[in-house]
Amino acid sequence: MAIRFRHGKIFAIAALLAAGMALSALLAYRIALRQSLGRMAGDSAQQLQLQSLALQRLIDRYRVLPGTLALDPELRAALLAPPDATMQHYLNIKLEHANGVTHASTLTLLDRDGLALAANNWREPSSNVGHRYDFRPYFQGAVAHGVGTFYAVGISTHVPGYFIAEAVKGPRGEVIGVISVKVPLGELEREWLHGDGTLLLSDRNGVVFLTNQPEWEFRELSPLKPSEAAQMEATRQYEGQQLRRADYRVLDELGDGSRLVRIVEPAGRGARLWSSLELPLEGWSLHLLRNAAGSLATARLAAAVAAGAWAPLILLGLFLQQRRRLIQHRLQSRAELERLVAHYTGELRSAQDSVVQAAEAAASRNASLEHLPQGVSVVDRELRLVAWNTRYQEIFKFPPGLLQTGMPIEDVLRYNARLGRLGPGSVEEAIQRRLDHMRSGSAHMFERERPDGSVLEIRGNPLPGGGFVTSFADITAYKAAARDLRNLATTLEQRIEERTHDLEAAKAEAEHANRGKTRFVAAAVHDLLQPLNAARMYVGVLRGRLPGGDDRALADRVESALQAQDDLLASLLDMARLEAGALSARAVDLPLEPLLTGLARQFGILAQSRGLALHYVPCQATVHSDPLLLRRVLQNFLSNAIHYTPRGRVLLGCRRVDAGVRIEVWDTGVGIPEAKRQAIFEEFRRLDTGIERDGRSAGLGLSIVDRIARLLDHRIGLRSWPERGSAFSVTVPYGDPAGVPAAPVASSAVTDEDSPLRGCRVWCIDDAPRVREATGALLRHWGCEATLVDSAEQAMALARAGEAPDLLLLDYQLGEDVTGLDLLPRLAGRWGVQPPTIVLSAQKDAQTRMRVQEAGLRFLPKPAAPAALRAVISQALLASGAS
Repeated sequence: MAIRFRHGKIFAIAALLAAGMALSALLAYRIALRQSLGRMAGDSAQQLQLQSLALQRLIDRYRVLPGTLALDPELRAALLAPPDATMQHYLNIKLEHANGVTHASTLTLLDRDGLALAANNWREPSSNVGHRYDFRPYFQGAVAHGVGTFYAVGISTHVPGYFIAEAVKGPRGEVIGVISVKVPLGELEREWLHGDGTLLLSDRNGVVFLTNQPEWEFRELSPLKPSEAAQMEATRQYEGQQLRRADYRVLDELGDGSRLVRIVEPAGRGARLWSSLELPLEGWSLHLLRNAAGSLATARLAAAVAAGAWAPLILLGLFLQQRRRLIQHRLQSRAELERLVAHYTGELRSAQDSVVQAAEAAASRNASLEHLPQGVSVVDRELRLVAWNTRYQEIFKFPPGLLQTGMPIEDVLRYNARLGRLGPGSVEEAIQRRLDHMRSGSAHMFERERPDGSVLEIRGNPLPGGGFVTSFADITAYKAAARDLRNLATTLEQRIEERTHDLEAAKAEAEHANRGKTRFVAAAVHDLLQPLNAARMYVGVLRGRLPGGDDRALADRVESALQAQDDLLASLLDMARLEAGALSARAVDLPLEPLLTGLARQFGILAQSRGLALHYVPCQATVHSDPLLLRRVLQNFLSNAIHYTPRGRVLLGCRRVDAGVRIEVWDTGVGIPEAKRQAIFEEFRRLDTGIERDGRSAGLGLSIVDRIARLLDHRIGLRSWPERGSAFSVTVPYGDPAGVPAAPVASSAVTDEDSPLRGCRVWCIDDAPRVREATGALLRHWGCEATLVDSAEQAMALARAGEAPDLLLLDYQLGEDVTGLDLLPRLAGRWGVQPPTIVLSAQKDAQTRMRVQEAGLRFLPKPAAPAALRAVISQALLASGAS
């Protein structure tokens, strides 16, 4: 009975230990696996985010193309009336040319019934022309909502791609057809081949249509519902492709949505970490599968370590059990043996204590110093040698038997002195100096070069109980390495100096090239703005002759489109100047109230035209900034707020903070997702909000704001709440009110009946023919007597003494070498008087404006709006009294 009880108890303890070992191993395995997979999941999330941005950039590159082609009058005319063979051939050539520019896969023009009238691939056997696509969701979406998208395999080409379609509207706003572009995603697929892991892109039904592993293509990640399969069959989304199931088993779920899975089909290769990222705009999902073998190995190792930690406990338990059994055996021995055993045990313990004491004494002398790499010697307070190690004997090459425990250290020093190891000078002085160091307990450290060229580092330290320990380290290799490092440092300094010289030369060359690029961009923008300026002048004349109604509205839309183009060119010029460092800031003390009031008045009209309310809270603060650049920042803020606010209001106001005045623009618009708040400050990045406006932004405004803020050292702020609105801000330092110049006295207002323009003699000097003719037509429409001059030479030939005009419109850049500021003094000398002068220029930078204003002239940027030109002319005539 007792034996069975003992065996049961042992079994229970063994079972308890085994359970504890298994539980700890399991916990260690789970914790290590979760930590390792968590790190992998974080890396995967970053990689998926980068890949999604690359995919979005590729799609955004083509997103604007259908909308642009939908405005083409020739395409619209072809949809309003069935084109003949000649017109159809012309449309095919037109789409072919457009495709050659954009490198899209397929451009197709569809009528209102989904029939392809023209396509860029009309020459190929797999041409889209003549096929009907009314069953495609992108066509149905464009007809119903104006815009439609869909990923599918081409019906005629059998090439997959992402279709983007936009409705073509008729004169009454009705849908008369659809223009579609198929974006090839093969470029992205080729980039994925160099990535880490398996990348999958699946549609909203869970079908993989893009991957860097061919065996995963057209796999179903989850079983298709009957309705989904029927819809795919109806839209022929994957025409001619056999969909196969992807077989995998989920082993574990991580908290962030990642999963540990084992792939069975296709080509099972062990455990994988599966991370996903939803792309809500297209309804797609981006997946990344990475090998989790390393994480599993780490987890198994952690489990083995945790289980192994129980081994000492088990051994300790067995030892205690055995010890208890021995004790019980002794207690059961006979009384006679107890005395005998006790006698022999006492003798054995005495002998063992003697052995232990001897071993401790030996260790305290030599054995504990043998592991040290330095030579070590120890003396007691009477300066007798009590311990040393073998390395000490090797360094000084002491003969066997020389060193003895208890011998005076002075004898060792004299032995070294006879061999010349104490250096030059008196032997007795050298010995006495070393003995004094040991007696005084003074720590020391010095280096000594020996006759054979080796170098010893000698360190001496007193012991707490009296005595001295000295260590001797051979640092010959270290000293040689130090010399080599010094030589290397000298060589590196020479190379750095040479590279610095080369870099300075390269920097100078790059700066020269950058300045050349800026001049080229400025000249190109100047040339592009000349026809725009002429067009705006002609539109102004045309509007004055139109009675109103639809014709006047059409003229307004033309002028709005020209204004949008003007803003885009101005933004490109600003970007070029900011990149080249050609734009400098001239900060002054200025009051905020006139600046903000002007902006509120200007953008209030724009907001009202779009059904919005713009509120302005006046501010009397004085700040220190460049007024022109600060105005440009706030203009971009207000323009963005109005553009991205479909309904509600915009607020312009200020807050006083410790760093200065924070000027804020609030709106009730669509807001900005947190993931895109950094990207919107990059060039050519726009929010895809679905808001349609008359003009399309190029995505340069906030990039210019960011660069101007860095130039001015102003801090830009952004807060946003999706679907509720955003708040942009710029913090400007306080200025000194005493440094603000006095404002000029405003001239009295003039009514239309008192207009000073009728009968006014105006000279217009401009080397751009279209601008010159358009300006002349506008001036004559206002009742002016216009004299048009095309060059400085013609102006000097026509000028007569005493026949100065009432007003001079002067182009800033007259040819390559002459400016209007150079010509004006010569004309004034010929006339005998300088008439009121307005300088017009396509160069809108602060330096040009400053040069014109310093000459006492009025400045008007090109292309000038007719209303702005008339206002400036009226102000100039009234100020001069010429009226």
